[in-house]
Amino acid sequence: MLAFIVRRLIQALMVMLAVAFIAFMLFQFVGDPVTNLLGQDATPAQRQQLRQDLGLDQPFPLQFTRFIGNAVVGEFGLSLRQGRKVSTLIAERLPATLELATLAAALGLSLGIPLGVYSALRRGRFGSQLVMIGSLLGVSLPNFLIGILLILFFAVSLKWLPSFGRGETVALGAYTTGLLTADGLRHLLLPALTLSLFPAALVLRLVRAEMLEVLRTDYIKFARARGLPDRLVYFGHALKNTLVPVITIAGLQLGSIIAFAIVTETVFQWPGMGLLFIQAVQFADIPVMAAYLCLIALIFVSINLVVDLLYFAVDPRLRIEAKAAGH
Repeated sequence: MLAFIVRRLIQALMVMLAVAFIAFMLFQFVGDPVTNLLGQDATPAQRQQLRQDLGLDQPFPLQFTRFIGNAVVGEFGLSLRQGRKVSTLIAERLPATLELATLAAALGLSLGIPLGVYSALRRGRFGSQLVMIGSLLGVSLPNFLIGILLILFFAVSLKWLPSFGRGETVALGAYTTGLLTADGLRHLLLPALTLSLFPAALVLRLVRAEMLEVLRTDYIKFARARGLPDRLVYFGHALKNTLVPVITIAGLQLGSIIAFAIVTETVFQWPGMGLLFIQAVQFADIPVMAAYLCLIALIFVSINLVVDLLYFAVDPRLRIEAKAAGH
C-alpha cells in the first residue's frame, strides 16, 4: 500500500512539473507582459527597468526555477488586467467554483446512481425507457443550451429563481459561502442543476451497463440460488461491485466540473474561477491563465490519487494483489 502511494505521488509530481512547464511557456510566447503593464507609450528605460524587476532579463532555466518556487507557495505574480495578486484573485473566486462543483457533483451522483439501478432492474419497461431517453438528452445537449432553457423556464416564465450572480453570502473567515443563506441557495440551484445533468446522465448509463453485466455473473446466480432476498442481492452484492468503475468516472467528472464550469459560470455570471479565466483569455492575462492551469492540474491529480485509494476500500481484489506483490 505504501509503495503504491509513493508511486502515485511520484507520477503526480511529474505531471505537475509538466503542467508547470506548459504554464511557464505561456509567459514566453503569448504576449509581452511589459507592454501589457506599461502600454505602448513607455520609454525603453522604463521597459528595461520593469524587465529587471520581473526577472525577464535572466536566463530561461533560472526563470523557470523561480517560477516553480513561486508556484509551490501559490504565487503567480500580478494580474495584468486588474493589477492585483493572482493568488488573491484565485482565493476570492475559488470558494464559488468549489461550491458550485460540489453541489453539481452531489446532484449528479444522487440522480445518476438510483436511476441507473432502476433502469437496469426494470429493463424493457416504459419507465426504464423514459429514463434512458432522458439520459440521452442529458449527454447530447450542451450546457449553455440547458442553462438558457432553465433560465427561460424558472427565471423568466415562472420567476421562481434568479438567473445570475451568487446572491447573499456569509464569510467564514477567509472562505465565503452562499449555502448558509436562502438567497445564496436560490442563486446556486440553476447553475448547479445545469452543471449536474451531463455527469448524471453519464453515471446513469454507466451504472446501468455495469449493473446488467454484474447481474449475469455466476456469484449473483449463486446468491439467488441460496435464497437470498432480492434487495440483498441487488444492493448488497451487485451494486457494490458496480461502483468500482463508477468511482473512476465520478472522480474524473468532479475534476471536469471544476475545470470546465467556464460555460455555465459565463451563462449565469457566476463569480467563480471559470468566469475569471474567460476574462483573462480576453485580455491575455497570462499570470491568471497560468495559475488557473496549474490549479486545475493539481485538482485533477489530487482527485485521481483519492480515487486510486478508494479502489482499495471498494475492491478487495486489489488488496489481495497488493499483499501478493509484497510477498
